[in-house]
Amino acid sequence: MRILIAALIIALVGAFSPVLAADVPIMTKEELNEKLDSADVVVIDVRQGRDWSSSEFKIKGAVRGENGGIDSLMASLDKSKTYVLYCS
Repeated sequence: MRILIAALIIALVGAFSPVLAADVPIMTKEELNEKLDSADVVVIDVRQGRDWSSSEFKIKGAVRGENGGIDSLMASLDKSKTYVLYCS
């Protein structure tokens, strides 16, 4: 029963994720590079644990997302800025 419920949840999330993602603009690395010096752009590294600490690739000036989750992060953002989240 648990496997069936888990499979249904995964199927539902998979079915709706393209719709939700369609509203989020994608920025190329070239576009980001042009905007890195702007005070209106904030880059947030959302990697956690070892993914963040062991990585040699970090964007200079990026802030690290807090462990509180996306809801607490969204509540604290200045709506007049552009936010770029990455997890490379």
